[in-house]
Amino acid sequence: MTIVSADELDALRAVGRIVGLTLQAMKDALRPGMTTAELDAIGAEFLAAQGAHSAPRQVYDFPGDTCISINDETVHGVPNGRVIQPGDLVTLDVTAELDGYIADAAITVPLPPVSRTGRRLCRCAASALKRALQVARAGRPINHIGRVVEAEVRRWGFAVIPSLSGHGLGRTIHEEPTIPNFYHRRLTQPLEEGLVIAIEPIITAGRGRVITDADGWTLRTADGALSAHFEHTVVITGGPPIVLTEVGE
Repeated sequence: MTIVSADELDALRAVGRIVGLTLQAMKDALRPGMTTAELDAIGAEFLAAQGAHSAPRQVYDFPGDTCISINDETVHGVPNGRVIQPGDLVTLDVTAELDGYIADAAITVPLPPVSRTGRRLCRCAASALKRALQVARAGRPINHIGRVVEAEVRRWGFAVIPSLSGHGLGRTIHEEPTIPNFYHRRLTQPLEEGLVIAIEPIITAGRGRVITDADGWTLRTADGALSAHFEHTVVITGGPPIVLTEVGE
């Protein structure tokens, strides 16, 4: 768990901005016909130019600088020779380290001609994140976040993926507390001022169970249904949270 001081907040703002700008650079470059490895190289080059490093590679020896997941892949997609196709849902997930501090963010980009379901799924995930940010305030129970995410996702007719959650971060990628995307009645501990967390609705048009690919990293929906993922790193305050990675949207 990371509770930030004023000096640490400046450091986190710096790495959060880099994460957001990296996502934007990758989104701007994204085209059908390129491979996920080529897109990952663009992210890696941008991070290096800012003096930042891929946190998944550093912490977990992940075989890529960013995670790129397509269609039914939910998270941790390994960049490789897969060719991105028209109509794909492409999730870009960037986690970077700079001067010992870490920020994490993700977006799902629908490529034309995207299906109606795919388009609505992306809009739903973005809306669920927006609603979660509205209740992420000091003193409120952690489970308020999952409650509003789950309610918004159900309102659109989709499902959260219970096994995939947000999390604390700051000094490493995954810290306490866990931030589920559903209402967990036991998570009544209050959010603390200065707490750094990643809020990340990860949703699906299917039933919500995931399996792990043979590569040992990529998670995908067990029923082959589409998935979408939006994420920000934030610092909890007594008012609206400080969104460190906002420039990436």
